[in-house]
Amino acid sequence: MLKILLTAASGAVLLSACATMQGADTDLAQPEAAPAEWAAVDAATPPTGDWVGAFNDAILTSLISEAVANNYDIAAAAARVEQARALSVQANAQRLPTLDADVGATGTSAENAATGRRNESTSYSAGLSASWEADVWGRLSDQARAAATDVEASEADLEAARLSIAGAVAQRWFELIEARLQTDLARRDVENRERSLRFIERRYSRGVSTSLDVRLARSALASSRAQLYSQIQFEDSAARAVEVLLGRYPGAELEAVASLPDLHALQGAGAPGELLVRRPDLRAAEARLTSAGLRASQARKALLPRLTLNGTADLGGPDIEDLLDVDTLVARLIGNVAQPIFRGGSLRAEATRQEAVARERLASYANAALFAWQEAENALEAEILLADREAALEEAAEEAARAEELAERQYNNGLRTIFDLLDAQARRITSESQYLTASRQRVSNRVQLYMAIGGDFNVPANEQDEARQSEEQSS
Repeated sequence: MLKILLTAASGAVLLSACATMQGADTDLAQPEAAPAEWAAVDAATPPTGDWVGAFNDAILTSLISEAVANNYDIAAAAARVEQARALSVQANAQRLPTLDADVGATGTSAENAATGRRNESTSYSAGLSASWEADVWGRLSDQARAAATDVEASEADLEAARLSIAGAVAQRWFELIEARLQTDLARRDVENRERSLRFIERRYSRGVSTSLDVRLARSALASSRAQLYSQIQFEDSAARAVEVLLGRYPGAELEAVASLPDLHALQGAGAPGELLVRRPDLRAAEARLTSAGLRASQARKALLPRLTLNGTADLGGPDIEDLLDVDTLVARLIGNVAQPIFRGGSLRAEATRQEAVARERLASYANAALFAWQEAENALEAEILLADREAALEEAAEEAARAEELAERQYNNGLRTIFDLLDAQARRITSESQYLTASRQRVSNRVQLYMAIGGDFNVPANEQDEARQSEEQSS
């Protein structure tokens, strides 16, 4: 069986979760340490600074700030944090006594047959009921700690949502920039084809070129126009993808800048073990693992006897002062002790279920760690390969441009056929398009790397975001 590589830090968490499940058949093994270095590249220096600012794109920074404030996925994650906090308050309330009171007044009216007068009377009643479970075995404490850990998980989920949306905005923004560049390229290609067609038609009018040359040039121009229309559609679609992330109406009104950012040299990606504390999604999975262990412990302790104090008191009389007999009230409240009723089959099944949940969370956590390392290793390796690919395609585009110029001169001089010219033109446009895509893929991979290692980012908070953060802190 494949051994899961987890760091010593994660090991402490897992062992803590296992400790809460002591005595259960959980089959949880102690994890081994993560590798000290990445397999793809030697990049053990921890990354520093703001990865968004590293792209030196003020528009991107502004867009991410807007998305963090307005994106609905982030708003939903923030609402789930509030839900978890409310559940935590409820769980803690289970450790405190409950006290309920009711007060009533009853009036009666009857006619006296002898005197003919109506006799009216009023009686007052009051009741108090109280209950409290002594946390003898720590079951309620486990429940409260599990709920508090769920809050930590939901807060990490919120952080993960912000990081994910920031990365998605960056990715979609760079795709929009590439789409604009591809549209510009397609437009230049149409202009070039139109110029070539005019030249060929003049040659044809002088009897130098054939009708085949004209028709092939016209066909090439029509194909280029079709490609331009496709690129315009793709650019509008890319703009809408960004706008949705920003919480805007997808009207394709966002305009891209004219160039992709220049990438600085990669400073490092930390060590593999650091991912377990840097990535918020892994911290969330870790918190849920701990919570599952606590709930398994809680479910086992539910099999043990419970010490519950219950008390009720009912007072009443013709005068309202009868309700204020505190001594009698307190004496009645503390006079009752209820013993718990065992439901062995149901409780034992719940304990088994919670232990299985804990094993599931452990497997999910280990699997999430493996996928996180896979994402980071892929992105680190791609850093090198995509840079080499971009350089190769840049050279290919330059050579294709020179070849097109040469083919055009030779065709004009009658040394090449129309097929040679059209082929050279197609190669040039294809090479330049591939170069643009490779440049964007390299920038996108840098974003993916920051996502994989849980990179830090800072964006200016707008007024709405500041108000929400202030509300969270006050709560």
